[in-house]
Amino acid sequence: MRVDDCRLALLPCPEYSACRLAVAALFTALKPAGWRGRTVLVKPNLVLARNRNDPACTHPAVVRAVCEHLLDLGACVLVGDSPAFGSARQAMEKNGTAGELSGLPVRLVDFDTPATVTTASGCSVGVARAALECDLLVNLPKLKAHSQLLVTLAVKNLFGVVVGWRKQWLHMRMGDRDNRFARLIVDLLPLLPEGLSLIDGIVAMHRTGPMEGEQLRLGILAGALNPVAADTGLLSLLRIDHATSPVWRECAARGLAGSKNEDIIYPLTSPEDLHLPPFEVPERLQPIRFNPRHIAASIGKRLMRQ
Repeated sequence: MRVDDCRLALLPCPEYSACRLAVAALFTALKPAGWRGRTVLVKPNLVLARNRNDPACTHPAVVRAVCEHLLDLGACVLVGDSPAFGSARQAMEKNGTAGELSGLPVRLVDFDTPATVTTASGCSVGVARAALECDLLVNLPKLKAHSQLLVTLAVKNLFGVVVGWRKQWLHMRMGDRDNRFARLIVDLLPLLPEGLSLIDGIVAMHRTGPMEGEQLRLGILAGALNPVAADTGLLSLLRIDHATSPVWRECAARGLAGSKNEDIIYPLTSPEDLHLPPFEVPERLQPIRFNPRHIAASIGKRLMRQ
């Protein structure tokens, strides 16, 4: 991933009907180059198969707007994820993403073929081949609270490239010791292709998450080439103490570019010009470890689909 660019493009976007023009403006501001003829994987946050207006998932209109823009740039576009429950195709059918993309020359992919990679911390992880073999990766997180990691922003959403039940297993294996789970997430950054992150904050989800939170209309889209810079700037915008985010703490401990608030550059709207409603995060974080029965159930469901 690109980690030497500290720009964060913020843009008011009050309705999903307006996101096509907003997406084009974000791309123009960030000036990412080299899309024509390249295979681009678009990775939304799907979580699980739910209805179109569920604030836990990247909205289908944002996914379509990004895909349309990439097609206009001459890219070959794939769309995929590895939801916590069910398949990406099931989730996209249920929440309306598949319908939104109907008629576009894009290919929907399930992250069901892992490749084993070893992180800098020595952890073996099964990462989707589609995420490793694409030329460019477009990360589409949903801006939302998270009961275990405080918030889901750009860096956290990249954990979705881990295939299937392996995510729950890593929750169990890493546990809550020494910020090891956050360390694993940050370790994924240099293993993934370059691209950009575009965060869906038109209707966010706050108070709790990554599911069952409350809708909050923030009316913004945000884009960055560096996911660390995206997280740092958005934490400031939402008035969240950076140090309360385990993922941000790990980025800051490593001194990653974009982890210092004073380094963030805003090429479009200044944060001072955005007057957002209060975004609430969990008062106390829950343990990262999952119940082993949940892992067994997830594995069983995936085996039944094969």
